[in-house]
Order: sequence, then structure tokens, then C-alpha cells
Amino acid sequence: MGKVAVGAAVVCAAAVCAAAALVVRHRMKSSGRWARAMAILRELEDKCGTPIGKLRQVADAMTVEMHAGLASEGGSKLKMLISYVDNLPTGDENGLFYALDLGGTNFRVLRVQLGGKEKHVVKHEFDEVSIPPHLMTGTSEGLFDFIAEALAKFVATEGEGLHPAPGRQRELGFTFSFPVWQTSITSGTLIKWTKGFNIEDTVEQDVVGELTKSMEKIGLDMRVTALVNDTIGTLAGGRYHNQDVIAAVILGTGTNAAYVEKAHAIPKWHGLLPKSGEMVINMEWGNFRSSHLPLTEYDQALDAETLNPGEQIFEKIISGMYLGEIVRRVLLKMAQEADFFGDVVPPKLKIPFVLRTPDMSAIHHDSSPDLKVVGSKLKDILEISNTSLKMRKVVVAVCDVVATRGARLSAAGILGVLKKLGRDTVKDGEKQKSVVAMDGGLYEHYTEFRTSMECTLKELLGDEVAEHISVEHSNDGSGIGAALLAASHSQYHEVEES
Repeated sequence: MGKVAVGAAVVCAAAVCAAAALVVRHRMKSSGRWARAMAILRELEDKCGTPIGKLRQVADAMTVEMHAGLASEGGSKLKMLISYVDNLPTGDENGLFYALDLGGTNFRVLRVQLGGKEKHVVKHEFDEVSIPPHLMTGTSEGLFDFIAEALAKFVATEGEGLHPAPGRQRELGFTFSFPVWQTSITSGTLIKWTKGFNIEDTVEQDVVGELTKSMEKIGLDMRVTALVNDTIGTLAGGRYHNQDVIAAVILGTGTNAAYVEKAHAIPKWHGLLPKSGEMVINMEWGNFRSSHLPLTEYDQALDAETLNPGEQIFEKIISGMYLGEIVRRVLLKMAQEADFFGDVVPPKLKIPFVLRTPDMSAIHHDSSPDLKVVGSKLKDILEISNTSLKMRKVVVAVCDVVATRGARLSAAGILGVLKKLGRDTVKDGEKQKSVVAMDGGLYEHYTEFRTSMECTLKELLGDEVAEHISVEHSNDGSGIGAALLAASHSQYHEVEES
């Protein structure tokens, strides 16, 4: 072989060796990246672990906090607020009632015709109204005047047969989903505006009084007979259709729970005697926290960056506002520390709350062989393209870990409420049914979350007790539920009974 040929052969061999070395290094680097990403996932699974023993500890802690919150004002992270709802719907309610549901940038007005036990809700109509941005930062008078005018327009559309009985004032259930210190069934003092509202002059004023003044100003003859939040509305709506309903839970953007307490269990310091021997308690359980909650570095970082650090810890690990954000933070760590999506961290992945829980739900529910939906979501939301099936499976796994933790902790919270009421056991010869009314978009639309929560609750209760406990969807508690409470607390109620 000539010198040139030999030289060429040597060069070629060297090139082949170099290429092979590059392939090996690439594979080693790729293998190293994958191993680091898997380590992050395994650590997440470990930190988010919710074995039955831990869930029972969470449930016990919830029960203890409920007792403490009732025993003394400020005695617990759970506010355990007296709702003054001591007369839940029975199904006998008759007549025409209105509801106003104010809790965000839109509000709804509803008209509900009730027909007693035989007909129940005969008809209901509603209208949704957007609040102009300038009114969200203006004066209380301007905001409530606008609401009253919208109510008056809606009342003007009453059709044939949809009028109050002669000589009777129209009655309204007011769902006000902002922090309020309730002082009676028809009055409550605003603690602070949230959700983008910044109306300083309403703080410490009676919100029902403000609305009433605006209605009187335009001659709208309507009386607020119930001031409630959406959780209590859900409880009322559930009880209307099923007298075995003893509690309600909202699992949506936020979360809360309410339940029916016996009068004798409410300490005397509250200074009231429920007419019916029972009272609905608004737990505000989103603020629950316990050393038994499985918190991760992602939860702690998220909490530190919120407007209310150290508060609403339970809400921040189980509700729809935060689940998608927790997933984003996990994926960001994988991108930063394991180059999971390539050598460059995707810029969109750095944006807080860019991945919403509905998107997380769509990813989690993807059952296509190539996880096409996962790929589309990553591309459309995070601008991450060319993901492999293996990568997509990891993303689904992250969603599963975060959602499962939230669902199982929700079940533990419900068990805590049942324990407080003594409904977590079956007494000899007693076959008492207990129903928990549920509402909220997370519960309604996130199937994997809902299924996990319900299965976990059955597992915690055991087969014998689980036969007597059920979870039922109580739709539109914030609307129809408020109208039902207006009916059950009607100013004409005692007249009808006599």
C-alpha cells in the first residue's frame, strides 16, 4: 500500500474514532441528563408521598384545628366562621326568589321559581354582567349603583307567572365571595377586597347596607334575606335536594369547606342560639396547615412568592389556582439542572402561572398512543417542540404526582370533617347516611383528580363506613343555592308557618 493510501487510511480511522467518541460522549451526556431528570422525578414522588398513615394524621390534625377554632376566636388557623345560616332549605320552599353572585370581574343575577316538594325548582333564569374596570378601582357607591341597576333591568324582564305574590317584597340571596366578618344572616362587614378590586372606602362597611342603599336610590323594592359565600350556597343546594347533606366542599380555583354543626357544640362565647338547633360553619379550610402535610421545595418557593406567604397553605397544594404552577416549577428544575428540554431553558417555562391547571388536566388525561395532546400543549403553551415520547411520559408523570397528592389530601380533609361530626364510624344498628356536596371546576372537570379523591376517601373510611358516605355534585351553589337560602330565611317564613 502506498504512503498516500496509508495516510488516508489513518486519517479516515482517526475520523471514525473521533465520530465514535462524539457519539459516546453524546450518549453519556444524554444518559446523564436523563438520569438527573429521573432523580428529580423520584424525589418529587417521595416528597409528595401520601401513604394512608400520613393521610390519617392530616385528618386528625384537621379535626383538632376545627375544635380549636370553635373553642376560641383566633384559636386555630381555621377561622371556623359562624355563617348565621340556621335554617337550611327543606324542599318545601315556594315562590319567586332572586340571587346575586358577586365574586370576580363578572357577576350573575338569577331568578328562581320554587314549587315546593312536588315541583322543586320550577324554572330558573340568569344573566351575566361584566364589571367595567374603572368601577373595580372606584368608589363603593359607584360599584353598588351599577349592580343595583343591573338587578333592576333583570327584574324588569319577569315573564308571565314569574312575579312575587301580591303584597310581598322581592327577596334576594347575596353570594359575596370576598372576606367578610358576618354579623347576622343579612349583614357582614367587609374585611378587604381581593381579586383585582381596590375600593378602599367600603372596608369595614356593611356590604348588604351598601347594596340596599343603591337599590333604594333607584326605587328597586327588593330585600336581601341571606348573605352567604359560595361554599354555603353549595351546602344549601345539596340539602335542598337531599336532607342527608351534612357538609360541602368547593374544589375549584380556590377551595373551602362548610358543614352543619349542632347548636350544643358551639361554645357560649359566640353569644347566639340557632333557631333550628344547628348552624352552618364556614371553615375557611384553605388556611389549614400541619406538620403532616407533605410539602416540597416547589411549594415553599411558590408560597414565598405569593401575596400572602405563610397563609392558605392547604389551598396552595390542592386547588386549581396552584396545581399547574407547581408542575411548571418541577419542569423548570428539570430544564435547568438536567437540560431536559435541550441545552437552552425554554423562556416561556420561566413565566409564573403560564401553565394553568386546565392545561395540566388535558396533559394528564391524554390517552393517545403517542401522547399527541401532551406534545401540542408543550408546543402551544411553552413553545417546546420536538419532544420525544419518553419526555412526554415524564411530563404526564409529574402531573400525576402533583394531582394525586392534592386529591388524596382533599380526601383527608373531608375525613377530618366527618370525624368532627362523628360520621367516620358506623354505630350499632345505625344506618345514617352522610352526604358531602361538592362543587368547583377542579372537581367537575379534572376526572383523574376527582376519581383519586373519591377512591382515597373510601380507602380511608373502610368498606363498611364507606357504604354510608357519599359525595354528590351540587351544581351552581353560588347561584341557585343563594336563592334557596333567601327562601329558607324569608321574612314571610314565620307567617306561612302560622
